[in-house]
Amino acid sequence: MKYLLIHYVDESTVTWFDDDVPDDPQEDRDIEAWDDEMKSRGILVGGGGLRSARTATTLRVRGGEVLVSDGPFAETKEQMAGYSILECVDLDEAIEVSSRHPTAKVGVFELRPFWE
Repeated sequence: MKYLLIHYVDESTVTWFDDDVPDDPQEDRDIEAWDDEMKSRGILVGGGGLRSARTATTLRVRGGEVLVSDGPFAETKEQMAGYSILECVDLDEAIEVSSRHPTAKVGVFELRPFWE
């Protein structure tokens, strides 16, 4: 079964989105190691990181009119920072592999099954 692993972080608590602060090399290695292991196991089948929520554009269509605004849809501290597409046997396996992702230590994950 496929799962979308949505990564949420409070952008004020991490330096990932600050171009003036260099990335933490150990953090990068930890994430790369998780990615490599999950790819080799056939679990990680897609994904990506996102730029800061400050760069978001929100779009709605109401009454035939396209309404566009700057910024994220949700007014919350934790914003979507990235996503992974997992192919797992079941929810238990998805929870197990997700809990080992380095971002779980600083953020929150949401696991959502795809419609099959």
